Amino acid sequence: MVNWKIEKAIASDADEITELTIRSKDYWHYGEKQIAEWRDELTITPGYITENEVYKIVDGDQILGFYAYQPENDIDIKLNFLFIEPAFIGRGLGKLLLQDFFKRIEKTDHKRVLLDADPNAEQFYKRFGFKVIGQLETSIENRFLPIMELTKPFN
Repeated sequence: MVNWKIEKAIASDADEITELTIRSKDYWHYGEKQIAEWRDELTITPGYITENEVYKIVDGDQILGFYAYQPENDIDIKLNFLFIEPAFIGRGLGKLLLQDFFKRIEKTDHKRVLLDADPNAEQFYKRFGFKVIGQLETSIENRFLPIMELTKPFN
């Protein structure tokens, strides 16, 4: 029986969430060197958790995934992170987290969600109605992140 539960992350989750983020990013085989270059960007600090909306999906005391967001302005909310423990990718946790996120932000006056997707996750977000509206150049030559948006009503 599955006992997954979504709850607010706490500052003491930072190290575990950071390591999950790195394992999840490495799922796409970027390589040790590239992951090391991204480590600062993938680090979730206790301060980040305290200052932003960060929610984790857990099974008992094990964190299986998380998402984090913050309002950008009166119209836009930015989904900064959504990562799943690699062993659980493809088992519906990403969908559960995204649906939880939509439920939380539906109650706000915000009209649009923005995110910078990993190219490997673009199709996942498109299944929920996100559309590519631009590209963000990365530190890897000739690699761009799709900038995506979803407008209300959120799916």
